[in-house]
Amino acid sequence: MRFYADIHVHSKYSRATARNCDLENLALWAGRKGIAVVGTGDFTHPAWFGEIRRKLSGDGSGLFTLRGDDSGVRFILSVEISTIYKKGDAVRKVHHVICVPSFEAAEKISRALGRIGNISSDGRPILGLDSRDLLEIVLESDPGSFLVPAHIWTPWFSALGSKSGFDSIDECYADLAGHIFAVETGLSSDPAMNWRVSSLDRFRLVSNSDAHSPQKLGREASIFDCESSYGGIMRALKEGEGYVGAVEFFPEEGKYHADGHRGCGVRLTPAETRRLKGICPVCSRPLTVGVLHRVEELADRPAGSQPPATAGEVKSLVPLCEIVSEIMGRGPATKGVLARCETLLEKLGSELAILTEVPTEEIGREWPPLAEAMARLRRGEVFREAGYDGEYGTIRLFGEGELAQGDRL
Repeated sequence: MRFYADIHVHSKYSRATARNCDLENLALWAGRKGIAVVGTGDFTHPAWFGEIRRKLSGDGSGLFTLRGDDSGVRFILSVEISTIYKKGDAVRKVHHVICVPSFEAAEKISRALGRIGNISSDGRPILGLDSRDLLEIVLESDPGSFLVPAHIWTPWFSALGSKSGFDSIDECYADLAGHIFAVETGLSSDPAMNWRVSSLDRFRLVSNSDAHSPQKLGREASIFDCESSYGGIMRALKEGEGYVGAVEFFPEEGKYHADGHRGCGVRLTPAETRRLKGICPVCSRPLTVGVLHRVEELADRPAGSQPPATAGEVKSLVPLCEIVSEIMGRGPATKGVLARCETLLEKLGSELAILTEVPTEEIGREWPPLAEAMARLRRGEVFREAGYDGEYGTIRLFGEGELAQGDRL
């Protein structure tokens, strides 16, 4: 059975998240996006875990359904943990996504982490705990519990980040690194960038949205063709059979792809940063080194290298609301754009289906400029303006002046 899963999400109890990030809206938007399995996020937060226990029922496969919901969307118990600690004369800041197959395993992890720090203040708790020791707690909670290093290249908070990470997954998780079988690429990198680093060959490269609002679900997701169960997902990630690949941002759209200084309006390539010796030409302070630069630092293969045996298929996409926004010439959150997206979903199916499967001829009968946009997207013909230092990049499908006024209606 082929399906999409998005396991790295957040609830309304995480900082900087939408107030409607509840189970009902996560299920609703997962269905609209075409996501069959979605993470609960934040299961260590006591109030959120209380909602999870009241509203979700186990389906016997290690996944859960929302009581009273017949959409077919299922949940996997998940949480992101932030660890900040000193190791090797450097402060490390690493984020981790954890999945468990049962309420009991979630409770074991929460009890262990509650003895270390405050898990009630944030859905993504920040703990003074070595990454290796967090992994040990996860492994002890249940034989089926697993940990995926989150957005591994993000400069400030990741296993391989330029500001606070390590040079390998093995360094980060020490003697327990053999229990890591998948890593999350993050929005600012794609699998092709990761293929340049041979030490990552043994890991499944997964993609998730890291959504802070239900509407952001599925902007990245992983594709499976296996039994739709917790065990099926875990085996596919661990052994490869049943793992198809991922749908991705174009990495330039991620907010840490290039080097630069947002406050100074400076965006640079790795070569330009090296020429400047890492110093901002405007304020003379150190630049934020982006994901592309960091990948190049650790790469032992050239760009365009053949994918490793662990690689799957990769589709780079642009969220539907951004495409509609570009065509209409209005902001992606405006009423007109949202209404047009709603109509498209009603007539053509889920967002991921529209972006990847619905024939352009069928799309064209509803809205010709969108059909042209889909044809270009599926060919990878896009205009890219890279994100940097916390500023999202821009991906466009049409050149300046290509869209006539009539296309925007």
